[in-house]
Amino acid sequence: MERSAGILLPVASLPSPHGIGTMGAAAREFVDFLAASGQSWWQVLPVGPTSYGDSPYQSPSAFAGNPYLIDLDQLVDDGLLTQDEVDAPAWGDDPASVDYELLYRNRMPLLRLAYQRGWERDAQAVAAFVSANEEWLPDYALFMAVKAHFGMTAWTEWPDEGIRLHHEDAVARWREELADDISLHTYVQFLFFRQWEALRAYAHDHGIGIIGDLPIYVALDSSDVWASPELFQLDEKNVPVEVAGVPPDAFTEDGQLWGNPLYDYDAMAADGYGWWIRRIGGVAKLFDVIRIDHFRGFESYWAVPYGATTAKDGRWVKGPGMSLVSVLKDWYPYLRFIAEDLGYATPEVAQLLADSGFPGMRVRGAGQLVPAAQLPAQLRVLHRHA
Repeated sequence: MERSAGILLPVASLPSPHGIGTMGAAAREFVDFLAASGQSWWQVLPVGPTSYGDSPYQSPSAFAGNPYLIDLDQLVDDGLLTQDEVDAPAWGDDPASVDYELLYRNRMPLLRLAYQRGWERDAQAVAAFVSANEEWLPDYALFMAVKAHFGMTAWTEWPDEGIRLHHEDAVARWREELADDISLHTYVQFLFFRQWEALRAYAHDHGIGIIGDLPIYVALDSSDVWASPELFQLDEKNVPVEVAGVPPDAFTEDGQLWGNPLYDYDAMAADGYGWWIRRIGGVAKLFDVIRIDHFRGFESYWAVPYGATTAKDGRWVKGPGMSLVSVLKDWYPYLRFIAEDLGYATPEVAQLLADSGFPGMRVRGAGQLVPAAQLPAQLRVLHRHA
């Protein structure tokens, strides 16, 4: 990679009249700003759906796009919504923050209107989209439909044991019963990826690549874990045995208890790491460079007993190392990766980074932050909405 520069800006932090930054006009204006400033890269945070806590690092899917980021103005231009419908809901009155409660209440009813008007009109394009994403989309759409049916509770608490344990007969029954809601979530993903592909093409036309963040772990309450429990360290009732975190350090005496389920790397290796191959393939549809968050977890990961209240009583467990990294490099020789190698560094982690050939990260000048008042005018606008 040639020496180049870019700016990190979450899509959600862009200015917007509808409560949260989207893939609309402001995103294109930011691309224009990057190009005019001689930048080459736009780095974003994960763009998957958010769930409880509204964190992009705890998503119900490692593959899906966030419905909140769909630009409503483009849906108006496309004849799927009216301007009055878009302007009617409350989106919050603080331009410096996102009111996720209002988004949760008001965004999906609008997207349902768009679905009702566009499902038959776009049937051919949607069918092609479903075919291209059949490895994850049907399970995700069913997961979200069932989750809504049970009041948005975590799948581990669903009262129907058959669907909770992803039994084939229960899956077929719920697909039929919730067919309309499944189609809704399918269409929403179609809208997200159509807008993302257009935004990414606009960035490329202006010489801007997109760097995306890949969380190393997935959320327990996700379609990924629900649909493939055999790939995670769960017991016979699909309850985690140990969960992810990081040990105590100079900043946190209790460590960090993340709570994500840990991968069963032996089970994953048995089919040549097919899940990871599919995951990287999905992320490659979004980004030009993939930053692997917590890369050191591929060398060794901190495993904490499920139910612990802190991460202090965890243990180091050897990860897959180059056996996984080599597979990903072989499958995707055209992709570029960045290893987020910060944290508990060891000679083994340094060796894995060297063997991978991925660039790592260095953070400098953390104490020399520029006050917002000293930023260029365009960045001050963006800063107020971050």
